[in-house]
Amino acid sequence: MSALEVGSALEVGDIVAERTVHLTREALVRYAGASGDFNPIHYRDDVAARVGLPGVLAHGMLTMGLAIETIVTWLGDPGRLVEYGVRFTRPVVVDPEEGADVRIVATVGVVEDEHARIDLTVTHAETTVLGKAHARVRTV
Repeated sequence: MSALEVGSALEVGDIVAERTVHLTREALVRYAGASGDFNPIHYRDDVAARVGLPGVLAHGMLTMGLAIETIVTWLGDPGRLVEYGVRFTRPVVVDPEEGADVRIVATVGVVEDEHARIDLTVTHAETTVLGKAHARVRTV
């Protein structure tokens, strides 16, 4: 299903945006530089293993940002985003060779007068990585 136009008659269950983002270790290093988050669990396998992680993890805020960017692109105007929140439920492990795919599907959850709640399903390896991911947006 293609993305719906903002301002068109939104209905609960409509998919308004979706995409898959491929993350690489290089992307994690670039994000670390941009964000200033140089925690070695995001780029060093030995450190991740030492602290009991299954591998190098994508930054939670990177995952969160990728998810909301999907909606902002659909909205066309970031000023239409009223609020956004998530729970970090599972890590995104980024393999050194294969990388990791993060899938984002944005679905209309509630339609109000001039606002809608957009529910985000964010998965990696068929596992939900962001729970209770919702954005409230102006539709007009």
